[in-house]
Amino acid sequence: MQGMGEEGEACPFEFNFDETSFRVGDTVSYRVTGSLEGFPFVGTLLEVHENHVIIAGDPNDPEARYRGTRESRPLVEYDQI
Repeated sequence: MQGMGEEGEACPFEFNFDETSFRVGDTVSYRVTGSLEGFPFVGTLLEVHENHVIIAGDPNDPEARYRGTRESRPLVEYDQI
């Protein structure tokens, strides 16, 4: 997300990229497979499990919950979006 705005403009989000320290409420940058591959997405962690996380992907839709891998930038399967 850095460099996507105007010159000198900082990213408005503070991400946790350390999957070993993930906590509920953390903001993460996540990826999506398929046709959305390569685009950065922002979400909030709702649940943190040993092998996966549950991400709130849309602040305007509380039903939008995505299961992602537990890694620095979680990966969500396209069919969940």
